[in-house]
Amino acid sequence: MEFTINRYIHKMKINSFIQLHERLKNIKHVALDMDGTIYNGSTLFPFTISFLEKLDKLGIGYSFLTNNPSKSITDYLLHLEAMGIPVKRDEMYTTAVATIQYLQNNYPEIKRLFILGTPSMMDEFEAAGFELTADSAEDKPDAVVVGFDKSLVYSRLCRTAWWISKQIPYLATNPDKVCPTDTPNILVDCGAICSCLEEATGRKPDMVIGKPDPRMLEGILQKHRLNPWEVAMVGDRIYTDIRMAYEARTLGVLVLSGESTLEDAEKSELKPDVIVDDLSKFGSMLEASRM
Repeated sequence: MEFTINRYIHKMKINSFIQLHERLKNIKHVALDMDGTIYNGSTLFPFTISFLEKLDKLGIGYSFLTNNPSKSITDYLLHLEAMGIPVKRDEMYTTAVATIQYLQNNYPEIKRLFILGTPSMMDEFEAAGFELTADSAEDKPDAVVVGFDKSLVYSRLCRTAWWISKQIPYLATNPDKVCPTDTPNILVDCGAICSCLEEATGRKPDMVIGKPDPRMLEGILQKHRLNPWEVAMVGDRIYTDIRMAYEARTLGVLVLSGESTLEDAEKSELKPDVIVDDLSKFGSMLEASRM
């Protein structure tokens, strides 16, 4: 059995190789991060489709999980289809959906929301039955939800801070500081927006949904009747993807095609179970484990 990954894996002892081989052999489902893992911005990685085809060949299921709530499920399906990836609605899970489920399960009395997010994200909440309040001090919401708002308007940022200062429930869709991109830019994500709001109000979100919260994986485990050791969580961030894998007791696979570098992994106290250059290398490992 030969693994051609990187120098981190080559440091493993033979017992670790054997244990890893056994864990890989038991994998029945792969949960895939999106930005930085299957594509970068609007650019599909050249190995993504062949990796998914390999999973189909091996009889391994897969789902897509993203901390990016800026698109609705419908928009994501169209986005992936345009890249040549046909995806079913129930294979797609975003932090907007996770936030909706969290509110419905834990705060059924909350009906009216002030949302700092994209129109597409707002559509997702309206479709779930929530009423969105206007940008007015006279239209008080039951709660505030802050997401990755690529349509950010200063007046709405200020209104968000106002309602947060009034101590009503305050949720953030995800903790990411930046969003991966294939453009010469830094995309300020939800975590950074929340830091701005904290500086203005002195208040952090009451709840931050999305990775690394292990509840992002619970739906997959329950739906497919899987045990944690039968699932691999694959992503490019240690503090979200790998942390969630650790908390959910699934296999944590770090790909170096996005944000995190090998140096980041070596310095991190939280160590991924596997580090690979990209999905194609992980696909080869899964295939080798079946031989």
